[in-house]
Amino acid sequence: MASAKAAPTIHVRKTSTCACCTAWGGILEHDGFAVTYENLAAGLLARHKFANGIPQEMVSCHTGEIDGYFIEGHVPPADIRRLLEERPDALGLAVPGMPYGSPGMGPEQGREAYNVFLIRRDRSTEVYTSYDEAA
Repeated sequence: MASAKAAPTIHVRKTSTCACCTAWGGILEHDGFAVTYENLAAGLLARHKFANGIPQEMVSCHTGEIDGYFIEGHVPPADIRRLLEERPDALGLAVPGMPYGSPGMGPEQGREAYNVFLIRRDRSTEVYTSYDEAA
């Protein structure tokens, strides 16, 4: 359900063939975010990630940018809202890989356990939120 206060626009860079990236964007739109897309060749997308400080072990299939932060992979809308509210001194958030049941990656009731990581400016990471396996 969308909050009363609209979130800023998130710009998503992805490859043209990635359906889960578009599914993730749809979940964000349903949650009240405005989403724009930019398709890049896989090599250019990887270069963009690394040039902007996303550690290789944090990489996923798409990269969003919102209000000065990077959002790498299938990060839930609630974590993005929390990031924007708390405004930590960081590059952004990441869900590495493509965990089943994360937003855009299949039904949540079949979710595998995964973590959302905060990426600090020095490229170090820490767990921001943990999601348990769905029972």
